[in-house]
Amino acid sequence: MRNLYSIRTGLLAVALFIGVPTLPAQTASTNEIEALREQIRLLDEKLRVLERKQELKDEAAAAGTKTQPKLTATDGRIEIASGDGANSLRLRGLVQADSRWYLQGADNTHDSFILRRARLIFEGRFNRNFTYQLVPEFGGGSPALLDANVTIPVTAGSRIKAGKFKVPVGLEQLQSDSSAFFAERSVATALTPNRDVGVQWEGTVLEDRLDYAFGVFNGQPDGGSSNNGADFNDGKTVAARLFAHPFAGNKESSWQGLGLGLGASAGRYVTASGRTSGYRTDGQQSFFAYRGSTVADGDGFVYSPQAYYYAGPFGFLAEYVVSTIDLTNGTSPVRTIRNTGWNLSLGWVLTGESASFRGVTPRTRFDPAAGTWGAIELVARVSGLDVDDAVFTGGPASLADPATGATRVISGGLGLNWYLSPAVRTSIDIFRSDFALHPGATPVAGTLLSEEETVLITRLQVAF
Repeated sequence: MRNLYSIRTGLLAVALFIGVPTLPAQTASTNEIEALREQIRLLDEKLRVLERKQELKDEAAAAGTKTQPKLTATDGRIEIASGDGANSLRLRGLVQADSRWYLQGADNTHDSFILRRARLIFEGRFNRNFTYQLVPEFGGGSPALLDANVTIPVTAGSRIKAGKFKVPVGLEQLQSDSSAFFAERSVATALTPNRDVGVQWEGTVLEDRLDYAFGVFNGQPDGGSSNNGADFNDGKTVAARLFAHPFAGNKESSWQGLGLGLGASAGRYVTASGRTSGYRTDGQQSFFAYRGSTVADGDGFVYSPQAYYYAGPFGFLAEYVVSTIDLTNGTSPVRTIRNTGWNLSLGWVLTGESASFRGVTPRTRFDPAAGTWGAIELVARVSGLDVDDAVFTGGPASLADPATGATRVISGGLGLNWYLSPAVRTSIDIFRSDFALHPGATPVAGTLLSEEETVLITRLQVAF
């Protein structure tokens, strides 16, 4: 296009030169000059036509760029998007390959290699404003639909989410499975609901300093998830959470990474056998379960004050959980049971990268030839869960068997995380759990409750 403009300018200059009055010495006839001017005029018209054709080609190319799909691939994740960005599909994945070695508190037959999680994550956007998520789970022994939801914007800072997703109560439960300090969440999460089917209004206010969520769900037991949408209740559960970042955006404050909040859920549960849940150790062994005849029959309430703090390489997460529920075994009066749990987790990135609730991103990738090794994080945790002693009273009519269930567990853990790249992480964790029994209870010899549990868990994780 620039060359066409240059040629056209040159021809006009020639025309102007010819238009100057001729000197007597010039011999060119008037007819010859007029003929030359006509040729220049025709050539100028042709150039104008060429210019317009080029403009049309440029416009068509620009329009094609806006409508042509775009394909990108970064750190394993693949995204296809329309040229205008109104529609997109992103494919991500999570694979966690573990080994568990029980050094105390279990038979050696429990030592094993397992595929803890294997997920394909489909998420994207349609009609510019609506987003969706679909997450099938292939790990853990049986396929399941983990998440399936659509989010609809309401205002610039709020939206409606409907489908299956995490219930807004527990802090550690809401953290991504790929970003947690340890391979397994603390025993305190056994008391907070996990995933359920429902509808939720969520958003942020006060310049992103306050997150809120309010939803109505089918209702799940302690630590439970909806099993492909199955609903055991006629009643529904209401859940809500407020989480504040009081110093967010204040780059001068050392408290910028502080978060404080409260999550809670309440509902009425009248359910079939098996509705109530059991609890597992860090090594995923059962240390408490209700009798098979025990069912929920009344009100249930969970609340959890929670906090985290991140500053440079340091990370801290704390949570306290109280779960109350009305239970009966069919032969005894309804009893209100109150179980409590707590968790305190710490982390320090030894290589200096910043810690966050969303995990650690290494500055370098593992590449021995280049002398780079990724990021290394040291983590520690202490947590506990107390079961209401009332579940063990009543002899054969009790809600739980004191010979097979602990009334309290205290667990401590140490771990080392190695981030080889933003997508690849390895870890090694060791946990020790100590149990307390109901007064007078005698556990079966050789079972978990007759001694402490010490377990070593290793993990290779790919999350993209």
